[in-house]
Amino acid sequence: MPISPNMLIVDDEVNVAFTLQMVFESEGYEVTVAHSCAQALKKLADGRNFDVVMTDLNMEKEDIGLDVARAAQRLKPKPVIVICTGYASVSNLGSALDLRVDYVATKPADLPELLGALRRLMALRTNARSTSPR
Repeated sequence: MPISPNMLIVDDEVNVAFTLQMVFESEGYEVTVAHSCAQALKKLADGRNFDVVMTDLNMEKEDIGLDVARAAQRLKPKPVIVICTGYASVSNLGSALDLRVDYVATKPADLPELLGALRRLMALRTNARSTSPR
């Protein structure tokens, strides 16, 4: 039986987080939810490995989701990092790309496209880990 990928979803809109959680759990992910940057940072620091971290950009403060992305970047092994936002701007998208996030989705997200992108990104990450020297 394959291992379920672990995912952290960070969104201050409870209904959005719950909907994403249901969608990804139906696809076989084990989902943890945080409703603020502070909650997400605590979950990222507790030692659990996440395969995917998906965060909203604007929660308690504008662009605070970038703090979540930065913290996820420091994890070993590095998870796939997704920004999912309804308020994209040239500035915050540029910052996300400077952080080398793996994917940016705009709300409302095209779920089949997002699921396909995550499958591809996770496969690439898995292949990179298996071929890298130890």
